[in-house]
Amino acid sequence: MYKERTFGQKVSLFLRGLVMGGANKVPGVSGGMVAFVMGFYEELIYTFRRVNLKAFKLLFNGRFKSFASYTNLQFIVWVMLGSAFSYFSVSLVLNYFLKNYELYVWSWFFGMIIGSIYYISKDFGDWRVKNVMWLFIGASIGITISFMSPAKENDNLWFVFVCGIIGVSGMTLPGLSGSFILILLGNYVLLLVDSVNVLGGVVTSMFTGDFSDLSDPVKVRYLKIITVFTLGSAFGLVSISHILGYVFKKRKQQVTAIIIGFITGSLGIVWPWKETIYKNVEGNFLLDTKGNKIIESYERYLPNIQEQETLISIGFIVFGVLLILGIDYYGNRRKK
Repeated sequence: MYKERTFGQKVSLFLRGLVMGGANKVPGVSGGMVAFVMGFYEELIYTFRRVNLKAFKLLFNGRFKSFASYTNLQFIVWVMLGSAFSYFSVSLVLNYFLKNYELYVWSWFFGMIIGSIYYISKDFGDWRVKNVMWLFIGASIGITISFMSPAKENDNLWFVFVCGIIGVSGMTLPGLSGSFILILLGNYVLLLVDSVNVLGGVVTSMFTGDFSDLSDPVKVRYLKIITVFTLGSAFGLVSISHILGYVFKKRKQQVTAIIIGFITGSLGIVWPWKETIYKNVEGNFLLDTKGNKIIESYERYLPNIQEQETLISIGFIVFGVLLILGIDYYGNRRKK
């Protein structure tokens, strides 16, 4: 699997990592799906599985060339650089649009998930009774999760580590969005928006010679959180990749059916037209430790089709679907 890359191939890997990292940040969209249709998913899983005891022995014995060859290091470095860069840039953009154009952002997400369902299911073909049953199980889980109340934000470091393992699932499981699960766990904004933005700001300041942020207790707290989250993600990448190698080999059809059902059932969580219901006691809103209102649930409704805002939102849904179909088209062209 290992091979030397030309400069053009390195740039290509960086750009693919950029797209995959951006997809991982979007609730409901899977970076693993992007990797799959862009033709490097198999190599991605293969490379993660090479992080094992043999790799560490090569590293600790100073056999760096053998370590690089065995772990396909050149591939993973360029993909991860693109993914990391995307995390910082997309985080800032996503934060802005969620604050100012929330309805349109969720409409775009909704369309991409619909497109993802089509992409994953179009070549499945094996709709035996057993697989249909797994499909319904996945859909039932998705529907149940969709109508769960989002959990309260939790910055306990052990919980953050677990979130790292869960959050990275979108990179290794095509169709399963780690960001989507982080929303339900209550830590999406904390881990993929606030902490990433603080880290970016601190790194920028340090490059200019300003280290004052390291004495700011609030920013140090976010740095601890993003560090633990990253460690959890790294652990999740390696462990899930090893599990996937076994599960997909033994139960690929059943797992795919569950994923299709899960994504379909979970469309409710990104339904664009919903009102946020906040927890309150005797007319007073309950606040979290940062002074923000605590979400209790969402009240979904059907939009007025005659409103301009609704028509624009539908346009974003169509755009989301077409984006996934475009990626699929690119993947098919690449195969040919």
